[in-house]
Amino acid sequence: MSTEDRPPAPRSLAEALRARGDAALGALLRSRPDLITPVPTDLTQLATRAGTRASVVRALERLDRFALQTAEALAVAADPASYGELLGLMAGDDADQAVVAALPHALDVLREQALVWGDDDRLRLVRTARELLAPSPQHPSPTGLGPSVREATAGMSPGRIQEIVTAAGLASTHDSVSAVSALAGLFTDRARMAALLADAPADSVEVLERLVWGPPYGQVTADPAPRLRWLLDRGLLLPTAPGTVVLPREVALHLRRGLAHRTPEPVPPVVEAAAVHRPQVVDSTAAGQAYTALATVEELLKDWDEGGPAVLRAGGLSMRDLKRTAVALDVPEPVAAFWVELAYAAGLIASDGEADERYAATPAYDEWREQPPAERWSRLVTAWLAATRTAGLVGGRDAKERTLSALGPGLDRSAAPEVRHRVLALLAGLPEGAAPAAASVLARLRWERPLRGDRREDDLRGRLAEWALSEAELLGVTGRGALSAQGRALLGAPAAAAPGPEAEPSGPGDKLPVHHHHRPAPLAPLSAAEQAVASAAAARLLAPLLPEPLDHVLLQADLTAVAPGPLRRPLADVLGVLADVESKGGATVYRFTPGSVRRALDAGQAASDLHAFLAAHSRTPVPQPLAYLIDDVARRHGHLRVGAASAYVRCDDDAVLSEILADKRAAGLGLRRLAPTVLAAQADPSGLLEGLRAMGFAPAAESAEGDVLITRALAHRTPPRTAPEPVPDGPPVPDDTLLAAALRAIRAGDLASTTPRKPGAAPAVNGEPPRTGAAETLATMQAAVLTGEALWIGYVNAEGAASQRVIAPVRVEGGFVTAYDHTADEVRTYPLHRITGVAELADDAG
Repeated sequence: MSTEDRPPAPRSLAEALRARGDAALGALLRSRPDLITPVPTDLTQLATRAGTRASVVRALERLDRFALQTAEALAVAADPASYGELLGLMAGDDADQAVVAALPHALDVLREQALVWGDDDRLRLVRTARELLAPSPQHPSPTGLGPSVREATAGMSPGRIQEIVTAAGLASTHDSVSAVSALAGLFTDRARMAALLADAPADSVEVLERLVWGPPYGQVTADPAPRLRWLLDRGLLLPTAPGTVVLPREVALHLRRGLAHRTPEPVPPVVEAAAVHRPQVVDSTAAGQAYTALATVEELLKDWDEGGPAVLRAGGLSMRDLKRTAVALDVPEPVAAFWVELAYAAGLIASDGEADERYAATPAYDEWREQPPAERWSRLVTAWLAATRTAGLVGGRDAKERTLSALGPGLDRSAAPEVRHRVLALLAGLPEGAAPAAASVLARLRWERPLRGDRREDDLRGRLAEWALSEAELLGVTGRGALSAQGRALLGAPAAAAPGPEAEPSGPGDKLPVHHHHRPAPLAPLSAAEQAVASAAAARLLAPLLPEPLDHVLLQADLTAVAPGPLRRPLADVLGVLADVESKGGATVYRFTPGSVRRALDAGQAASDLHAFLAAHSRTPVPQPLAYLIDDVARRHGHLRVGAASAYVRCDDDAVLSEILADKRAAGLGLRRLAPTVLAAQADPSGLLEGLRAMGFAPAAESAEGDVLITRALAHRTPPRTAPEPVPDGPPVPDDTLLAAALRAIRAGDLASTTPRKPGAAPAVNGEPPRTGAAETLATMQAAVLTGEALWIGYVNAEGAASQRVIAPVRVEGGFVTAYDHTADEVRTYPLHRITGVAELADDAG
């Protein structure tokens, strides 16, 4: 394209955005969704919003390291800079070929994000980004460069500038501006600069070498040493304040051989595989972890079935209750906190909202238990992927030095879902069965989000990534550190390519070299509908790997029962009441005790029911000791009756009551005899029941009518509760429908604000549509109906929002104008009283 045919260079970011197509504008709004909330009225407003400090900071935080390095280099380059200048700063005098190859993509990213605009010969970093990244004494540049010669000599006297020019071997000039330009020209001329430094004393060169990579500032005394004086006389060091000197940017760049950064990082760090396992081993190991996860969550909720721990006044679990939960689950406290938070995120537990507020299972838990195991796992991992609550923070301190508790406030971290997804996506990029080296995953994440990884919240992203790796293993998304087949399906990822012959490790501990000569396309987070489909696919892959539930146990003569695998729901529920779990592992061992049998009788079972149940579900005959235990407990069960007086005990055998009164352990119950078969107590009925059971009796509670009260398990549930909503990390990414509507509205507003007016039209003030009276507005509308001309109007809707539109009036009657709206591309009717002004368009307006 010739120079004459080339479109004029944009003079502002708004003009640069105006030259973009809808696809490029849509990419900008997707990458920076804060720009669309609310939808800008036109492209000028969009450009203004894209230059605000909060929006620019957010955009910079989402750049990878090389794109950020490119922006930092532009911040220390001339404004505007050419592509050649930028390439020199990034690749240096040696023209690093990796940088040369990667720079166009990095510049495209900055342009797409509206952080850079202009053609290659006039690249401009948006002003706010330059202010954030340019060096200053208060905010040193990440490049380690100091101010330019012009900036450093801004307050220096003309006489001193002339002295420096002369000492540097340059001809004196008549003004400071030309003198500073000559000095900067010297420092940027490689040959002349090399000749100047060749005459420098060795200790002076050593001073420059200490400052060259930053920080560029140093301290000097009122009488500098000769090595410093030599540098000061020639402007190689310039004073910025009393006792402080700085290395000018041009000098540093010469010493750095043109590099703005000591180590440009154009290529992301490779995620290394620390070990490789057979995919079948990975999948089966992950399935075992998934089954354990389901069993752990069930055990947690079973422990809280009749009302869990109390809710702290500030919200959450106390550390004492968390320790009790960890002991009950036989896991460390941080792992217990994870399971508690996971059940909460999945909507399975919540506070009951009572006056004495406690945590309990929700009605959704009962629905969850009835689902097939793979679907239950799918629900847990889907909730985990999207949750912003971060269990790893439990036990730490917030900004006010308060301890962060499980289920309490302050645990939301909006970056958590993105980090989890990105960690799993990096694992998906490895060959099947490859487990990554954790350090290489963290290095890759720091490269992808350097501002968030190095400077915010003590490397929060790094800690989130470490937690994601361990939590994925606990849930069975990974097995032996490698992403399982069901984990890949959960991400919507295709199956990974098998490693080539040259990549096979010699042993499980050997590292697998994975060489990427290109940057793999990252897996994008899925929408809610896509995630539901992916989760269902993951469940289908997991289902065949989970053990089939059994309908039998093995009863043994030592009053134990062995379950060689997971049990079906009715059998597991009844056995959980009738016996106590003694040990877990590949098989679960249950022990029958008088207390456990009494618990089953309290739940409404009869001795005959228990005998029939055991006979039906045991592969071995019911041992005689177990049958005797059931009959013995049943014979004594309900012999004593406890009711409410404050409380009383009655028994047909007065000798038993006499035995109770004589027992020293009954002293705390406050018992006294009212009749030969009745004792009154000061304790309440529940306390009296527990006290008598502790003494070895088997009392039963009774109602006011004298009937035995049956206590049913699984009685306590919260009212219906919804799972906690994740806290978003800024505005959500717009979907295609919203994006199309927003682009249409922005284009429409821009058309209205930039369409040429007729010379005689009322002038606009500050870009606003002109104000016209009602009579003039009506007359102009009626005339346009006859001529078919288009008009430019200002319009205020019923909510008070003002906009500008280009319309072609078709009919004016009854206080309304019906017109074809060019900005909306449809026919609309507008009340005339809401039209604030009208102007005719120029004849050549498009």
